[in-house]
Amino acid sequence: MGGLWSLLASNLPELILLLVGVGLLVFEMYIPGFGVPGMLGIGSLVLGFVLLSPPLEQGLLLFVILAAILCIALTVCLITASKGRLEKSKLALNDVAIAPDAAENNDLNYFIGKKGVTHTALRPAGIGEFDGVKLNVVSDGEFIAQGKPIRVQKVAGNRIVVVEENV
Repeated sequence: MGGLWSLLASNLPELILLLVGVGLLVFEMYIPGFGVPGMLGIGSLVLGFVLLSPPLEQGLLLFVILAAILCIALTVCLITASKGRLEKSKLALNDVAIAPDAAENNDLNYFIGKKGVTHTALRPAGIGEFDGVKLNVVSDGEFIAQGKPIRVQKVAGNRIVVVEENV
């Protein structure tokens, strides 16, 4: 272990390259996609290792240490993402460009009140046919057999809820 410290102390620029690489990879974990910080981080780590050119056992030890740091950072990132803390981060984009009246202007609202027939059995999801148009529909929790008349009760987003029409 003492050999590793003397190797790192005598090669400060390479150590800085390794630390910058780790920092860029940790930064990449918090932003979506595989972009410039991730590629620069990987490049910086590879360049740092090549310029450092440690003996095999010291190189393996350094690799294990860096991999452990990245694993810990990934674990922290996943935990914060699962608890919703990442959403509050200034790194994540929170604004979504959806008009406030988007729900009212949904094209599927045209089908509200339309009568059709089940193309497949609804258990509770299936396919319904309305004026020759086949749509994925959901019954209101009940089974509706194939070929039964149905009516669109409501539309919630792209979810079309139907009820069996009594003939």
